[in-house]
Amino acid sequence: MSDISDYALVGDLHTAAMISTSGSIDWMCLPRFDSPACFAALLDTPAAGRWLLAPAGAQKCTRRRYRPGTLILETEWETAQGSVKVTDFMPIRDDAADMVRIVEGSTGTVQMYGELCLRFDYGRIVPWVRRGEHGLSAIAGPDAAYFNTAAPLEGRDMRTISEFTVRAGEQVPFVLRWFPSSKPAPRKTDSHQALQVTEDYWQRWSSRSRIDGEYKDAVERSLITLKGLIYAPTGGIVAAPTTSLPEDPGGTRNWDYRFCWLRDATLTLQSLLAAGYVDEAAAWREWLLRAVAGDPADLQIMYGIDGTRRLPETELPWLAGFEGSKPVRTGNAAAPQLQLDVWGEVLDGLSLTRAAGPAGAGDDSWDIQVALMEYLEGAWDQPDNGLWEMRGPRRHNTHSKVMAWVAADRMVKGVQHYGLPGPVDRWSALRDTIHKDVMAHGFDSDRNTFVQSYGSKELDASLLLIPRVGFLPHDHPRVVGTVDAIQKHLTEDGFVLRYRPQASNDGLPGTEGVFLACSFWLVDALLGIGRQHEAEELFERLLGLRNDVGLLSEEWDPKHQRQLGNTPQAFSHFPLIHCALQLHQGRSKQSNKPIPSPT
Repeated sequence: MSDISDYALVGDLHTAAMISTSGSIDWMCLPRFDSPACFAALLDTPAAGRWLLAPAGAQKCTRRRYRPGTLILETEWETAQGSVKVTDFMPIRDDAADMVRIVEGSTGTVQMYGELCLRFDYGRIVPWVRRGEHGLSAIAGPDAAYFNTAAPLEGRDMRTISEFTVRAGEQVPFVLRWFPSSKPAPRKTDSHQALQVTEDYWQRWSSRSRIDGEYKDAVERSLITLKGLIYAPTGGIVAAPTTSLPEDPGGTRNWDYRFCWLRDATLTLQSLLAAGYVDEAAAWREWLLRAVAGDPADLQIMYGIDGTRRLPETELPWLAGFEGSKPVRTGNAAAPQLQLDVWGEVLDGLSLTRAAGPAGAGDDSWDIQVALMEYLEGAWDQPDNGLWEMRGPRRHNTHSKVMAWVAADRMVKGVQHYGLPGPVDRWSALRDTIHKDVMAHGFDSDRNTFVQSYGSKELDASLLLIPRVGFLPHDHPRVVGTVDAIQKHLTEDGFVLRYRPQASNDGLPGTEGVFLACSFWLVDALLGIGRQHEAEELFERLLGLRNDVGLLSEEWDPKHQRQLGNTPQAFSHFPLIHCALQLHQGRSKQSNKPIPSPT
């Protein structure tokens, strides 16, 4: 079984493939991020589907990297007989989904081994494979895949095997195309032309970045990763391209992250706008507006990549799970939870785009914002499930109340700064009421810290966001006290936990690792209270947790020194970008003020 950090991402802005250091594609969903996987070995054994391409008998590669400014992966092996490179990429989608792999001999003569094991519907369905004028075809129900290569192919034990040699200077391409089985077979792909077009596309995209400074390379890789998680037809950004990678190996904390979370709204927009990616920020904003349209009372915490609301959670009992972590899940039962903070996150994000755009930009969203605010006026004082989607009892989560304050604050500023219509006196009074409520009930004066929920003594990493959203200034004694308390009582090896699972009664067995986004939030908070050296040290340590190609999962296991959770995780890469820019500029910004790009 591979480690989570062994995987690299390639994608075509519709879906993605996860490729291990052994040269095996162990996860790929076609034709979309949220489609059933045709390679699911990541969550079981190779029998659940994979595509291995590596020197015969080789294990882990010698090295790998992305081509500069792209999502094109190069994996190299050095063997006793010679060296070889495999270049993996997915061309930007045209009429079909392609996965292209090009084997290139570097030195000597290397014996190669390829094994294509297509298993549709998360490893459950073996397709009917036959040879034809378009190469091999593999068909099952709605799915059809076409496999082309000049290398020899042989059927063996319900798999397609390719054994061949490659000499220095030789190239052997392989192309796998997915197409609906009801449609005529797609045209063949010219692998070398596709490689050039794909490289040109990514390098043009990367060249638009306005990022500079000491952390430019790390930020660029995070931006490219986030771009790879965008579903181009709608502008939605998935939290991760995987499902059920465990937060607690061997346990049940395994969730499907192939959806779009509203909690990501402000972080997404702030990161993209700061880097100069206005088009992507606008597409995300439009996705957001379409998704939340309708009855404000029906606002969900997450939606499908096309705005789908129903995301029923289902278990796949035929998959063993990563390191035996069961159940393997698709869909997410947290979607209909009441999380009051999302109203604040949506209104904060839309306020940010208005502040970042030209005069009058974003005013088309005002009617939706007013409707959301009017609902929140009557709901903000209710208990909820909170930011972390706890499956235990609802409570009065402090972060949720703070984000309700954010909602009222941004609406007041919409009226005052942009002349938009609304009951500004009523919203101002509500903003004051919520602020007083949080200060009275969300703070533990004995410990000099804000707490997870009213009446609780527990800490929560979301409290680190209090100064960032402008609820209190960074230098406020209660903010400093909260940062100190979290550093002392909610960290492991200096990294931040979301909360203490057992003490917080989150409704689930087991535990979890430290949450990487929360550790980045601590970097931001430390910088805000003037502890620049501590912030820099923690940020450098966090950069060191990335895998060999710069990717971060959701969590980190300090005890076993490994990544945990779904990967690559957008919620980890957003704050990496934010903190890098903050450290470069030497200051911390509030979320309602767009981060200016470095000059």
